[in-house]
Amino acid sequence: MTGLKDKRLIGLLSAVPFEGSFILKNLKKVSAKVSGDLTFYKGKIYNKPVIYLASGIGKTNASHSTTILIKNFSPKIIVNFGVGGAYPSSGLKTGDIAVAEKEIYGDEGVCLKDGFHTSEVIGIPFLVKDRKRYFNEFTLDKKLFKNIFKYLKITPCPLPLAPKIKSGSFVTVSTSTGTLKRARELEKRFNAICENMEGAAVVHICTLYGIPMVEIRGISNIVEDRDTNKWDVKLAAENCQKVVREFIRRL
Repeated sequence: MTGLKDKRLIGLLSAVPFEGSFILKNLKKVSAKVSGDLTFYKGKIYNKPVIYLASGIGKTNASHSTTILIKNFSPKIIVNFGVGGAYPSSGLKTGDIAVAEKEIYGDEGVCLKDGFHTSEVIGIPFLVKDRKRYFNEFTLDKKLFKNIFKYLKITPCPLPLAPKIKSGSFVTVSTSTGTLKRARELEKRFNAICENMEGAAVVHICTLYGIPMVEIRGISNIVEDRDTNKWDVKLAAENCQKVVREFIRRL
């Protein structure tokens, strides 16, 4: 894949194709590149070069895809986006937008008699970078984070279907939460606003390679006793992609 690198390139990553269908539809001058089992779509949004791929769900797929994206295309930044479930006390509702200040591995750690403890109990970090030891928590790029609100949190909101844009901690889980009891446990333990299945793995790899990253998610449901009849995945995905596109326009 020589000759494909562009220092201005913006990497876009969602877990599944429907989370990126609006982005893909709005790409100009699209070309597709295949690497193993991954298809990369390169094009332009508002005349800015971007490359998009769907990683597949879960931490392993996300880590693999992010690594291939960085190694083959060297994007200047990565935007991880898609849908997520909001915790009950977050104040978010279906169709709103959540922006990650930090990502937290929600499953990694040790279960003891007094309950769950993060990986710091083990004492072995997941990553050591520039003398900093990373356990369960990874902070996202602060400059990009501030720019999202500088560009998007304006009145009136440029996205009438997504009236609220809120920031906070995200939790990445391997097992999606399907009970209100568990949701309250996780939001209290990590002081978090929403959960997903890929974000911590993506920022982990981005931190390893020194690539700035931002994570944006549309809220598809409130995390409670599981009832998919209350979900609106389509609205969440569409609103999220509109925010991503607006963010790219204003970069």
